[in-house]
Amino acid sequence: MGCCQSKGADSKANRIARWRSTGIVALRDAKLKTFPDEVLELDRSVRTLDLTHNKLVEIPVDISKLVNMQRLILATNLIERLPINIGKLQSLKVMILDGNQITSLPDELGQLVRLEKLSISGNMLMSLPETIGSLRNLSLLNVSNNKLKYLPESVGSCFSLEELQANDNLIEELPASVCNLVHLKSLCLNNNKVSQIPPNLLKDCKALQNISLHGNPISMDQFQQMEGFQEFEARRKKKFDKQIDSNVMIGSNGLDEGVDL
Repeated sequence: MGCCQSKGADSKANRIARWRSTGIVALRDAKLKTFPDEVLELDRSVRTLDLTHNKLVEIPVDISKLVNMQRLILATNLIERLPINIGKLQSLKVMILDGNQITSLPDELGQLVRLEKLSISGNMLMSLPETIGSLRNLSLLNVSNNKLKYLPESVGSCFSLEELQANDNLIEELPASVCNLVHLKSLCLNNNKVSQIPPNLLKDCKALQNISLHGNPISMDQFQQMEGFQEFEARRKKKFDKQIDSNVMIGSNGLDEGVDL
């Protein structure tokens, strides 16, 4: 028995030493129900934390100790909320929370000013905090498969945003501020309730190449008559010049742009 305990202790010590050395903590599919305390004890050593596909219900407030963490991956758990001190993770660049049970995001999310990628698809969000507009370095925002009825006006302040995915929600219209997203390349709003988009979207978002609006009530005529449509078409065709029959088409369910996903 003592031998087995010794080997187990040695294995744990080796694992912690490896985590401290590499800065990478990966515990996917580890059947965890609670956040591992030994990870919190690593504090400043952690750069990447991946706890995908476990049974975690909550994130402890002490996660704020991991001040040098750049990647936080907690997909496919049972998490219901984020701690309000999540904003103390000032080094965070990537946060992936897909496939949880999160109903709201704290205002402190806006303090993560270095965040470049935020993916929180497959949750139960009904709204996003206005503070999301403080994420000026955000290039990817994925909020698909939630219960969002709208996107906040402040999203237009995410000036670095290149890709916005909001498929499978209840969104009826986009805020006019999305026209400020001059770096936006891809806008995906499949299976919502969008009947119109801001009239200046195609004109002002000069980097836009993909728009996907499958399963929305918007009409093809509305889209083609928008100012900047021809320029958008040119950009889209340039990207898909190797695809056959890549023209904008309209199907029975709404706009079908043939975007690659």
